[in-house]
Amino acid sequence: MYIRWLFQLSQLQQPRRAAFLKHIQGKHQGARHWTHSGGGPYRAVIFDMGGVLMPSPRRVAAEWELQNDIPPGTILQAFISGGEKGPWMKFMRGEITTEDFLQQFGRLCSEISKTSVPVGSFFSLLTSEQVAKQFPVMTEAITQIRARGLRTAVLSNNFYLPNGKSFLPLDRKQFDVVVESCLEGVCKPDPRIYKLCLERLGLPPSESIFLDDLGPNLKAAASLGIHTIKVDDPETAVKELETRLGFTLRMVVPNACPMRKTMDIPRGSLEKYLKDLLGTQSTGPLELLQFDHGRSNPTYYIRLANHQLVLRKKPPGTLLPSSHAVEREFRIMKALGNAGVPVPRVLDLCEDSGVIGTPFYLMEYCPGLIYRDPSLPGLEPTQRRAIYTAMNRVLCKIHSVDLNATGLEDYAKHGDYISHQVQTWIKHYRASETSSIPAMERLIQWLPHHLPRQQKTTLVHGDFRLDNLLFHPEKAEVLAVLDWELSTLGDPLVDVASSCLAHYLPSSFPGSLLRGFSDCDFTQLGIPTAEEYFRMYCLHSGIPPTENWNFYMAFCFFRMASILQGVYKRSLTGQASFVDTEQSGKLPEFMSNLAWDFAIKEGFRVFKEMPATKPSMRSYHAQAGHKSSPAHASKGTLVLSPEGLSPPVRELYQTASAKRAEGPGCQMRGSASLLSLDPRCQLGVFMGKIDPRAPSHWLHALGSHDTPGTKIIPSLTQSGLEDGLTQGSSFPPWVFQAFGGAGLSTNYLSAQFFAGAPVLHFADSLDEVQRAAVAKVESKCRLHVSRTVATGPVLLCLQCPKL
Repeated sequence: MYIRWLFQLSQLQQPRRAAFLKHIQGKHQGARHWTHSGGGPYRAVIFDMGGVLMPSPRRVAAEWELQNDIPPGTILQAFISGGEKGPWMKFMRGEITTEDFLQQFGRLCSEISKTSVPVGSFFSLLTSEQVAKQFPVMTEAITQIRARGLRTAVLSNNFYLPNGKSFLPLDRKQFDVVVESCLEGVCKPDPRIYKLCLERLGLPPSESIFLDDLGPNLKAAASLGIHTIKVDDPETAVKELETRLGFTLRMVVPNACPMRKTMDIPRGSLEKYLKDLLGTQSTGPLELLQFDHGRSNPTYYIRLANHQLVLRKKPPGTLLPSSHAVEREFRIMKALGNAGVPVPRVLDLCEDSGVIGTPFYLMEYCPGLIYRDPSLPGLEPTQRRAIYTAMNRVLCKIHSVDLNATGLEDYAKHGDYISHQVQTWIKHYRASETSSIPAMERLIQWLPHHLPRQQKTTLVHGDFRLDNLLFHPEKAEVLAVLDWELSTLGDPLVDVASSCLAHYLPSSFPGSLLRGFSDCDFTQLGIPTAEEYFRMYCLHSGIPPTENWNFYMAFCFFRMASILQGVYKRSLTGQASFVDTEQSGKLPEFMSNLAWDFAIKEGFRVFKEMPATKPSMRSYHAQAGHKSSPAHASKGTLVLSPEGLSPPVRELYQTASAKRAEGPGCQMRGSASLLSLDPRCQLGVFMGKIDPRAPSHWLHALGSHDTPGTKIIPSLTQSGLEDGLTQGSSFPPWVFQAFGGAGLSTNYLSAQFFAGAPVLHFADSLDEVQRAAVAKVESKCRLHVSRTVATGPVLLCLQCPKL
């Protein structure tokens, strides 16, 4: 790594500062190399450290002298002073301690410059994390070389640090062999150190390539038969190495592609900003790609000189208030940098829209894997479980962040988090609404009246999902948590529910924004179910499981529906990244229907916890054309509400010109689902059909696809609806089974057997079939029939003895 050829410069005169810097930073004049006449396939690449894998000491010295008003060339002359017996070379061979070196080297620099030189400051800079960082282009090259099965080595002239360890600020796992001068007692260009490296590689010289920035070191290697490349610029050297090896050494940036025209940003002003920020004088081209994730806030990959960065910005156009808050993202990631939560290192926040059109922030690019498919195809079951376990544990880290220590105690208001979130997302939905979605309207009414009691306040990510995590490519380790746009202080269980969204989405989910795997076998995959994942979180966090899990899932799907509605509206004007406008328009309703399903389940949970009450003994009836209001509805009124029907059933309902009756009694829910009611309800009804050959006026399916403990027997199709037969259901005493038309004639006993629920008989008109069926049941069961005769559709209800 360090300087032997400088001995030839013992007559070097101190030039003017500008001339020296021009010499040090001169442009590359072409890569020179010495090659052995032999040949053969390459099996190893050997790297020098300083000037190849990381900045050269002479470049660091030149910049340090300029900043500290030290005569240029002072450090360079001190390096070569004394030759083999000088303090620098003895330090390289490990013959003197750091303390002795600094004393001798400082005295020598002061003699050269005729002024006091703080060499301790230079040494600290040289060994600092700020300077001693591996060039990303070389990291990529090493990864590709090893992926092709070639061996790698580092051959470095280096020294001991005050702590007794050698100075090698590299990941040693990148190399098969590491040879350090201070450990071996011999430096380059001594042939012995090259031979030692080849011996440890177990290869002949002709099968190796050596990269160094110093001519004498390369010449010594070539004399032994090693192929060489001189490194004046890492980028140029990698290109030549690619030519020698015959394959690319540049990694394709995962999930990145050329920018869309509507998402392009001005390169000129951005490049000027970056050069001012990074202090680079590189004239190389600015490489700019767009990631296909980060849809809310467009996200870009940047390569400039040796820097790899990620830029995240607000989208163009008119935005909703407080949305796309890149400023909050920057603040939270900066605060978490030293808090034990893995996040990329942020560099700068630019709130000046004049640079690229909108505010943005920069962070370091962190290579790794983003798992877009939650079923993790291609992995073993044990690997999949390890991935989800790592995901669970990093979520616990987020929720355990000390808000005071990180300065985040004022990041958001404390308390009433769920209530505030519900109102916020209602406003977001209203602001981006393009058409009425019935499930969203029901949720907007339902959510504010079923808020859970918040147990504690923690940092909340707000959109914690598998595809917002960056994983180590070789092990189940989260390298970075991304997309903090929705972060705040609140109820940590919202994050847990958010991380389980994919468990309830089908693998055929219509859209590329989210993916699911609800139709997969979790046990076979090795992935924990949502319930297991939640219990795992509770175990890791030391909290008891909550009873109202279904509310959290309902809220998260509602929030996602609101987000997707905003994406859809922006896509109509070309403001959304990588979005299929036609397809995205269907997603909010899909999500809201899922949210309402969880609201239904939460309703059942509330019912089960209510004290049992004895229902009225009177007959229940309601004329379909009767219009009542909740304020005047009697306690014994049975109300049919089409709002509880699924979209296909609701369409059939409307086609039949059935009229809606309002009230707090109960809601009749349609295809393949038991109903969930307002907590004021005291009666539940589900429809029944078990005979696939039965006429169409025998309605719907027996039981529910959602009911715990049920088993779907064969799937039936009737009137375009997907229904099925269930068995093993256990229903609360206030839930009744209903049949239409002549349903009681053949279905009654089977229905009783499979469902074990009291039976109600509904008819939409007084036809001869229904009259015959009613008469038959009356004669056998001695049941009283309450009839309301009127023009138009009429609802009949058999009074059951159990009432």
